[in-house]
Amino acid sequence: MREMSTSARFVARALCWLVFFLTFSAAYLYAFPQPNIFYASIVLLHAAGGCLTAVLLVPFCFRLVREGRVFSRVGWLLIAAGAVFGLILIKTGTPRTEWNKLYLHIVISLAGVGLLIAGWLGKRGSTKSGAAATRAAICLAVLAGVGYGARSVRQSWQMRGRIQNPSMPPNNMNGEGDGPEGSFFPSSAQVYGKQTIPSKFFMESDSCKRCHEDIYNQWFSSAHHFSSFNNQWYRKSIEYMQDTVGTKPSKWCGGCHDPAVLYAGLMDTPIKQIVHRPEAQAGLGCMMCHSIANVKSTMGQGDFYLEYPKLHELAATQNPVARALHDFLIRLNPEPHRRVFLKPFMREQTAEFCSSCHKVHLDIPVNHYRWFRGFNEYDNWQASGVSGQGARSFYYPKAPQQCADCHMPAEASQDAGNINGFVHSHRFPGANTAVPTANEDAPQLKLTEDFLKSGALTVDVFALSPAQAALKPGATTQSELSTTFAVGEEAESKMNAETSGEVAPLTAPLNLVQPALRRGDTVRVDVVVRTKKVGHFFPGGTVDAYDTWLELKGTDDEGQTIFWSGMVEDNGRGPVEKGAHFYRSLQIDAHGNPINKRNAWATRAVVYVRLIPPGAADTVHYRMTIPENAGSKITLHARLCYRKFSWYGTQEAFAGLPDPNKLYTVAPDYDDRPTVFTASLSGVSAKQEKIPDLPIVAIAENEVTLPVVAHSAPAAEPKTIVRKEEWQRWNDFGIGLFLQGDLKGAAAAFQKVTEADPSNPDGWVNIGRCAVQEGDMQRARNVLEKALALSPKLARANFFYAKVLRADGNYEGAAARLRMVLAQYPRDRVAINDLGRILFLQRRYRDAVNVLQSVLAIDPEDLQAHYNLMLCYNGMSQEKLAQEHEARYMRFKADESSQAITGPYRQLHPEDNNERQAVHEHVSVKLPVVTSKHVGTASSAITPGNARIASSATTGASR
Repeated sequence: MREMSTSARFVARALCWLVFFLTFSAAYLYAFPQPNIFYASIVLLHAAGGCLTAVLLVPFCFRLVREGRVFSRVGWLLIAAGAVFGLILIKTGTPRTEWNKLYLHIVISLAGVGLLIAGWLGKRGSTKSGAAATRAAICLAVLAGVGYGARSVRQSWQMRGRIQNPSMPPNNMNGEGDGPEGSFFPSSAQVYGKQTIPSKFFMESDSCKRCHEDIYNQWFSSAHHFSSFNNQWYRKSIEYMQDTVGTKPSKWCGGCHDPAVLYAGLMDTPIKQIVHRPEAQAGLGCMMCHSIANVKSTMGQGDFYLEYPKLHELAATQNPVARALHDFLIRLNPEPHRRVFLKPFMREQTAEFCSSCHKVHLDIPVNHYRWFRGFNEYDNWQASGVSGQGARSFYYPKAPQQCADCHMPAEASQDAGNINGFVHSHRFPGANTAVPTANEDAPQLKLTEDFLKSGALTVDVFALSPAQAALKPGATTQSELSTTFAVGEEAESKMNAETSGEVAPLTAPLNLVQPALRRGDTVRVDVVVRTKKVGHFFPGGTVDAYDTWLELKGTDDEGQTIFWSGMVEDNGRGPVEKGAHFYRSLQIDAHGNPINKRNAWATRAVVYVRLIPPGAADTVHYRMTIPENAGSKITLHARLCYRKFSWYGTQEAFAGLPDPNKLYTVAPDYDDRPTVFTASLSGVSAKQEKIPDLPIVAIAENEVTLPVVAHSAPAAEPKTIVRKEEWQRWNDFGIGLFLQGDLKGAAAAFQKVTEADPSNPDGWVNIGRCAVQEGDMQRARNVLEKALALSPKLARANFFYAKVLRADGNYEGAAARLRMVLAQYPRDRVAINDLGRILFLQRRYRDAVNVLQSVLAIDPEDLQAHYNLMLCYNGMSQEKLAQEHEARYMRFKADESSQAITGPYRQLHPEDNNERQAVHEHVSVKLPVVTSKHVGTASSAITPGNARIASSATTGASR
């Protein structure tokens, strides 16, 4: 072998040291990605070392390959190949789309290092080919093991920061967040180190645009961007709140809505003084959600920790050299960036992450009253079939879904971080049509309207029956939880059902039977609204603020409108008539004034809440008289209508002010002042200084056309058509009746399901639900056994069968059935609570405690769990723990005495009193009728005695 020159030896030695450095730096960079200066320095040194290695390899590659041993030769060739891939990666970076090249670079280079080590060891050991191969195999295996270990260390980060609930929630709001002395209280949000965060941190989303332009543009039009005082509806609510109860309680809102104001310490200043500053107009920027480092629970209320990233100043710098260096580092090794801004819980626990702001409660520091639940998108999702965690749902999707599946759908993009050419949309399609209307953002408005009309709900004009006697106050569904929101499958509701009497003869489905209507007859029309692709209650969010209602309009073939419930005044631009069927929460303050200014802190009682659970239905009843002058056909057209804010709410937000000519008092728990809509529109948070006309979106609609005959014609006999393909329509009809407490009507509908498809257990299960609610356990046993014969492991059938066994005193049998349920759905809170209750009844207190504590791991505010734990600890003579759970039970339990406030209000508002009844009917507004001789009032379209209920709405009708 020819002797190497001094320079060649120097280069060879340098290459060995470079390979040594590159190997160890690669192991560090791969296993321990960190967002700090040291790590960034190693990234740069690794890249520089790789470039230098590539340069040195070019002139000496042939010598090294020609003169070395076989493994050394192959090793250097692999190192050279790895260097080529490294140079390519320096040019392209290592986003997800380049991972194939990245791992080829790692594997090829690592194999080269292994063979070089084997060759080096060969100089000192046996030269036999078998020994050399063994050395090479051992070296490669050791390096493969090191690589596997590094990958395990790298992936262990995925398990950090998982969202877990505390075993015991605070017994008052002062125990939440930083407490009363905290800068951000009564929001539960905290910042590591209890520091403030500069406003500009939340205002520099444009720095993200450099790599994520598509996502930035999506976000720019989204409701998140307009969450703060750049949204006139929100702005007015906070201005009113601060005028009424002060600035500190408004931080309860700011934790999720106003990061650039709250976390910089600016929210102690009345917002009217700084409303036009950039901080107040920033909304929720990229950094708000993506700098959340830890979510402390699913109790909501901004229950998270924010972290101010150390290298943020470098990312947002205006210095072109520093910015270029930052961007180069991010492209070259994006993993630290990804770990800072895309935590594992954001992808794997999406719903829990979203719960931190999409679930709220109020308490004394906010409302000067007590704890009660505000809106809550998380719990009803978690307990439903949509999440795949609820055992008792009526329907289940093909696969469980989380929030992002609907509200962050895949959108084509070549942004950095795209997966197979798609990113999750940051337009966050939902139901906010108000913001894009005020901003005159036509694409965002169309996206929102298309989303609303995408088949998430259906409407079915389903059934007809002869009108019965006027309905008495019907079933009422009561919740023990203190809430202004509905309670669904996350808890069992007590239903006081009206089960006496016979089921009215029914004709359905109307589009198949098409019965004749006789002039002069009064009939009941049933319309079914079903949630199909909704993962939470419909509507969701702040349901005291919306206009969501079902409209039914009847027109004949001569153009006459003979029935109209749900009419909108002022040719569709004004309030909704008061007698419509609304989906909302109607709340009142301590003096009985409606909560219609987004003043939730003043709520003292709920008149009614009507929302539809996910995978469920509502059956709406209309009382319609066929006029004598009706044509030969009547078309019944039903529309599920939605307006983001009520007419009153929009007028109040833009032009509302207390009437200066009338002296009334205002306090934290009431506001008696009349409102006039005469305030100046100068400076409102909208594109133009005018009150926007919010669109009314028909989310779903359906119609049937029925023949009309003379009153002297024979009455049509009730007729039903039952087909296998129609089973869901009958099931939906029954679900709506069941949720109202019309258990006999529901059972009759579910019976049709069993006739439509005898092999489907759902009909029998749902009849069993009705029987259990009625207390008819023998009938429940019979029908549930039929369901179990068809599907022995069906969770919902076993759940209700456990009720039957428990009523028999067969606690062991009931517990066995519930364990079968929980084996399939281990996070069904009601099933766990039932099992814990059975163990308590068996006096197995310790076992009951262990079971019930698992409920609190799902929801620390679960009322039933705290009650049962209180009983268990009393049974164990552990008084301190019993008192702890008693305190939580009393905190979350409803204030039943508050319902006394609703009495005077309901007397003054008969339409709302009618709507409060679980089973009720709607009649038409008064309508002009065009006849061949005169124009008159369609009194025949109004049920006698109900003219007051059907009267047109007044200015303040829609609350």
